[in-house]
Amino acid sequence: MPLVTFQVLEGVDKGRVFRDLKTPVTIGREEGNILRLNDERVSRFHAKVQFDNDEIILTDLESTNGTRVNGNVIQIRRLRAGDRVGLGRSVLLFGSEQEIAARMAALSGALTSLPSKMTGSSASGATMQAKTLAADFDHDLDINLNPKEQIIVSQGNLFLGNRPLPPLPGKMSPSQAARLAELLDFLHRHLCSATENVRANEEATQVTLNYVDWQRILAVEMLLARYTRAVAEPDLLEE
Repeated sequence: MPLVTFQVLEGVDKGRVFRDLKTPVTIGREEGNILRLNDERVSRFHAKVQFDNDEIILTDLESTNGTRVNGNVIQIRRLRAGDRVGLGRSVLLFGSEQEIAARMAALSGALTSLPSKMTGSSASGATMQAKTLAADFDHDLDINLNPKEQIIVSQGNLFLGNRPLPPLPGKMSPSQAARLAELLDFLHRHLCSATENVRANEEATQVTLNYVDWQRILAVEMLLARYTRAVAEPDLLEE
């Protein structure tokens, strides 16, 4: 099993480094956790880190205050070197200095090799770094879902223009469950962004969108939220 490193950036334990921990790793405030934090807002057994399908997977263990990766609340998520993991008042940096430097170098190389514009005819030759980009870019909040841009499928990955979208999963192993959660979370956040600033008239009968369409968007938003949670808790699908 691979070894993982966490550096504590914020919280009572800030400055501590938990190096070369053997996976799986449990994180919490109780004795018996491999990574124990002195934080009253961290649950007794807060989260778990495991290795699956060549990826490091973080799962929230139904903690009281939730788990965040790069500011986003998650149930299950892949971890990449340089990710910030929030638990209670504590913030952990995932990866050693060497691992983070290696990822930065890989991303710099991927950026320089990606052309300014991709087309369907050139996608196969222009997406040598497709899997690296799809796995490593944390920029989805900055993507404007412009319907005029072409959606490209290359080697199992989706691109909006020249920008990679969250990758599609295969079988539902823990690793692929994390990928599906990322995809659903991606769509959910864009729906939230599209609806949070909608303004209705005084009678609440007219909005920027047709009222019925607006309600449909809100229904989809809730459905995606439930599916995202069900990925981490499959029993919810049986309710």
